[in-house]
Amino acid sequence: MPDTNPELRRIHAFMLDFARRQAGRTIALPGAFAVRDDAYAHSRANNQVVVAGGAVDPGALPALVDEALGDLPYRMVSVLDDAAGAACAGPLARAGYRHGTYVVMLHSGPVRPAAREAEVVDLEAIRRPLTRSWHGFLPDAGEDVVRQLVERRAARSRGAAAVHIVGSRAEDGEVASWADLYLDPASGVAQVEDLVTAADRLGRGHADAVLSTALRLAVDAGCRTRFLTADAADWPRHWYARRGFTEIGRMHVFDRVGE
Repeated sequence: MPDTNPELRRIHAFMLDFARRQAGRTIALPGAFAVRDDAYAHSRANNQVVVAGGAVDPGALPALVDEALGDLPYRMVSVLDDAAGAACAGPLARAGYRHGTYVVMLHSGPVRPAAREAEVVDLEAIRRPLTRSWHGFLPDAGEDVVRQLVERRAARSRGAAAVHIVGSRAEDGEVASWADLYLDPASGVAQVEDLVTAADRLGRGHADAVLSTALRLAVDAGCRTRFLTADAADWPRHWYARRGFTEIGRMHVFDRVGE
């Protein structure tokens, strides 16, 4: 049965629209669609199949994904509806996919003040620390892979009415922590995405500064529905919970490398 929470429905509509708008091209599939972007062929998020709800046939999904992503050495499927994701888990597992679960968290508390100030920055301001972070996350990745994972942020600017990078600078002026902020004032929805702090800048309040600034910008833009997604099995979800975020739903991500 599809998710019925009205806030969750608004969030799903926002995420589906964002995926289509940032894509280089889309491919319609029964009960789903694929997003493709040849400029970022190493980025799974830019080349994946997105399932909105329960209209997809779980048993047919692996073949649909192969049809849409057949030229790529990986597969990725995002299922926004929790029940649909559970139904797709078996067929995709039998096709060799790994399964990850993410919580959708809604900000319901006041915007907490931070000890530091953050600001809206551009891609150039985070290019060096972001590149170092990707090399840390993916130590075996080649330079072209890391370059595309950095540059794909340019495609995100197409995804929403306003797209910002919020960054907190260290004393030496380099951005120490950063996140994307996607705003759609017309629907009143805002998303905080990819909050990262450089490994050598942890524990100094930079992430708090980024999050509080992003939330304040969302409030100022009239976005009542403010959300993010977090790995259901990792610690940041608890960090977000202490800052006014509450779990209202779950989504599922499946991926496979090689044949």
